[in-house]
Amino acid sequence: MKRIFILAFLLAGCTLSGAEIRVGVARKVITPETPIWLSGYASRNKPSSEILHDLWAKALVIEESKSRRIIIVTTDIIGFSHDVSEDVTRRIITKYGIDRSQLLLNSSHTHSGPVIWPSLNVMYDLSISDLQNLVKYSRKLTDAIVEVIDSAMINLSPGQLSVGHGIADFAINRRESTEKGFIIGINRNGPVDHDVPVLKVAAPDGRLLAVLFGYACHNTTLSEYSINGDYAGFAQIELEKAYPGTTAMFLAGCGADQNPEPRRTVELAMQHGKSLAGAVQKVLHDEMLPVRSPIRTDYTEIGLEFRPFDPAKYQDEILGDDRFRQQRASLLLEAYDKGWNVTRLTYPVQAVRFNNDLTILALSGEVVVDYSLAMKKKYPDVNLFVAGYCTKVQCYIPSRRILMEGGYEPDISMIYYGLPGPFADNIEDKIFSAINRVMKNTGERPSKRQAENQ
Repeated sequence: MKRIFILAFLLAGCTLSGAEIRVGVARKVITPETPIWLSGYASRNKPSSEILHDLWAKALVIEESKSRRIIIVTTDIIGFSHDVSEDVTRRIITKYGIDRSQLLLNSSHTHSGPVIWPSLNVMYDLSISDLQNLVKYSRKLTDAIVEVIDSAMINLSPGQLSVGHGIADFAINRRESTEKGFIIGINRNGPVDHDVPVLKVAAPDGRLLAVLFGYACHNTTLSEYSINGDYAGFAQIELEKAYPGTTAMFLAGCGADQNPEPRRTVELAMQHGKSLAGAVQKVLHDEMLPVRSPIRTDYTEIGLEFRPFDPAKYQDEILGDDRFRQQRASLLLEAYDKGWNVTRLTYPVQAVRFNNDLTILALSGEVVVDYSLAMKKKYPDVNLFVAGYCTKVQCYIPSRRILMEGGYEPDISMIYYGLPGPFADNIEDKIFSAINRVMKNTGERPSKRQAENQ
């Protein structure tokens, strides 16, 4: 059900600065004890061996009054499971009386962080002890996110916001066309989004309190057994070194079909992190635009259909010799036998608009870059950042083009997520409809030309 909540409706041109608002920033380590199973690669066959650097949960609260707040949480994890996302949301709504649209959860999608059970558990053959460790971690993670929001609330003080954009070019399209179909490779001519949006959070005296920045690229430079935040983790470390006392927060973009290039070494992860941090620093040193009130937010959930469910297909997978398909089929056939709905997926869409200065469109799941590029084309007059990996990460979210092409993102990946697949052909239409709704409800309109073409 769609809900809209107006965080502030002040006089036009009024800035979010000085005594008008307060901002709260906090951070908390969420590094698990090692050894623990790491998520993201089915090729891993053992738990983690070391900690390269800490993982963090970070919170930014913007408050005009006790009833008018926005909370943004970033995390160095593979993605929020449904359970963790719902538990955090319930506890924060109960504690602070906020509307659902006032809480934005995002994960960096590092492939060097712990499994957030039960998401992607098809990838691993876990012992009871392994499973218990992951359940304990999920509980600690949930508590830590609530605690970091609490700390940000306690730390509220006068602040001001401004926005700018930079460029980082290490992301490439990974969908390579071959005679055998599309594979994860290198497609230097494929669509990319090299934009680096930067939201600066400062005290009235100009002191930098926090910087929220984004990029559309998989955090897959590394595939070893050490715990770390990949290039996004290194970028945050670099920025916090450059600006002591500042909290750097990474907001993942629509990078589901984008990989860092080159990759596979710690040195390259550090290199990409420095490249991204450098782009952010350049923006911070240039003139930035003030971010003004009012702020409006909207949140909706829609149903995305899968293609018709055929039990015989999954029975055949059970009879096959692929253990990943066998595990996926077992989950689905058990759910089907119990009468549970295996025909659709609940999908959240969220928008946060700061006057006419900045709009964050927050999409759930592993979203391909086509959605970001399409929305920027549709709303060319809007300073728009399209984030993926928000609320929860259930699976890949392909565009119509990628759905027709096939390959890992629209089809094979669904095995590891334990879902039927692929999606029905109307997935793009349904998501665009939901996006248009939340954009409209927060006051955004497509360009005149786009509106005439609809």
